[in-house]
Amino acid sequence: MGDAAPQEIPVLWLQLATCTGCSVSVLNSVSPSIRNVLVDEVIPGHHLSVVYHATIMAGAGEQATGALEAARDAGAGRYVLVVEGAVPTADGGRFGTLGERHGDEVAMSARLVETAEGALAVVALGTCAAFGGIPSGAPNPTGCLGVAEFLAGQGVDRPVVNVPGCPPHPDWFVGTVAGLILGGLPAAEDLDEWRRPRAYYGKLVHDNCPRRAWFDAGKFATRPGGEGCLYYVGCKGPVTYADCPTRLWNGGANWCVGAGAPCIGCVEAGFPDRLSPMYERLEAPSAAGRPAPR
Repeated sequence: MGDAAPQEIPVLWLQLATCTGCSVSVLNSVSPSIRNVLVDEVIPGHHLSVVYHATIMAGAGEQATGALEAARDAGAGRYVLVVEGAVPTADGGRFGTLGERHGDEVAMSARLVETAEGALAVVALGTCAAFGGIPSGAPNPTGCLGVAEFLAGQGVDRPVVNVPGCPPHPDWFVGTVAGLILGGLPAAEDLDEWRRPRAYYGKLVHDNCPRRAWFDAGKFATRPGGEGCLYYVGCKGPVTYADCPTRLWNGGANWCVGAGAPCIGCVEAGFPDRLSPMYERLEAPSAAGRPAPR
């Protein structure tokens, strides 16, 4: 007898208040490639089936949203919901819509609620989805919120895993989804207080930075790209938890600090407002004005 057919894991991917940069980053996954993720078995016996993703699917309009709704109704409790972008909530969500129903526009916030209610788990991909990010920056006229905060306010009790970054590293997303498939929902100790997987967000950038020796020696650069620690030109590594220094980006080619730019703290809940200006040093690096976890 032939091998059993792999188990299909439906993935519904909603794009809300986003620049689509998170999708671009994930689609540039190197190992595994995005072809491996979408076509092959992401882990033996399990295959991801991306049913809805507005940017990469062939359909559009009612054909596309119809596929979304059909997959939602048929796969309740079995699909993984990926949300990219913050949730616009002001004025009943009128600042962001996703398709129509009976001739009326459907607010992104309403679409999120009805899709999240039947999800096995929700992955908030990118800092905008995780914490509100750039769309929620002051004065936030559209009332943008992060996914977990918004769903909690709507009484939708579904497990949410945050995979922040502006954009997030492809490995962070692929590894998180593979972990959900292989081991089920993460245990409490596997996530930090911001619902981020500790495997990727468990250590300070500062502690693993190749420029750390310069910091300890008191040698600081006076401009981006200069020799020395970049703390005085705005590096937020002392308050940023991510494995960028050891994982690197673009197939291991480089990362922000390696290219001479300061870390801007893009994975943190305080990004961008509480970590700005980007090129000015933190006066109190232990606090950085971080908000309380939600």
